[in-house]
Amino acid sequence: MRILTIGFSEEFAKELEKEISKYFICILDSAEDLYDATNFTYFRHYELIIVVDEKMKYAMERFVKEIKLKKPETKIIVITDDIKNHKEFFDLKIDDILVDHTDQPDLLAARVLANMRNLFGTQINIDKLTIDIPSKKIKYDDKIVTLNGKTFDILVYLALRNQRVFSKDEIINALWEEPEYVSDNTVEVAINQIRKRLKSILGFQVIHTVRRRGYKFSSEVSEVK
Repeated sequence: MRILTIGFSEEFAKELEKEISKYFICILDSAEDLYDATNFTYFRHYELIIVVDEKMKYAMERFVKEIKLKKPETKIIVITDDIKNHKEFFDLKIDDILVDHTDQPDLLAARVLANMRNLFGTQINIDKLTIDIPSKKIKYDDKIVTLNGKTFDILVYLALRNQRVFSKDEIINALWEEPEYVSDNTVEVAINQIRKRLKSILGFQVIHTVRRRGYKFSSEVSEVK
């Protein structure tokens, strides 16, 4: 999951990334302000954006509209010290509002977990298939296979978002620190490696190509815990 923080100190952003990484495979970018943030969002896709309220209503309104237009499922959390303007933020389609929390990375990480809980899991169970995230092992009946590096990250990313289609660009943006320097071919190679390894234990494929759109993880029965 790729996250953008806006308005936090560099030290706080690092502490927050450390806390959030306890729950998710996470890459966190940090912008100084809304203007700086537009440089990030122009090139990169984010599943979560956390903004410190800059008391600039028009700038915030324009920024949120652009984000939701580009990727409607992106969640936005606003940190504010003003308890009176919550309705205005919700009218802008902000997903969550926190009062303060700018000095408590552990509590903010817990709030992130609450908002993104559907993407949190240490183990994914799909019928007889088990993906153990901490150990990076995939088990089917009594057969076990191990994937390393980005091949495993891609598998988990798609499996946690079962049935959703992702383009190569979206996968690269989510899982590489500097996506601008990663080619589409890198994803193709990784997907082929995943398919080859999994077919050896499953006998069938769970990552499917959706023509002209990208890839999805597809199964009839799924449970994340």
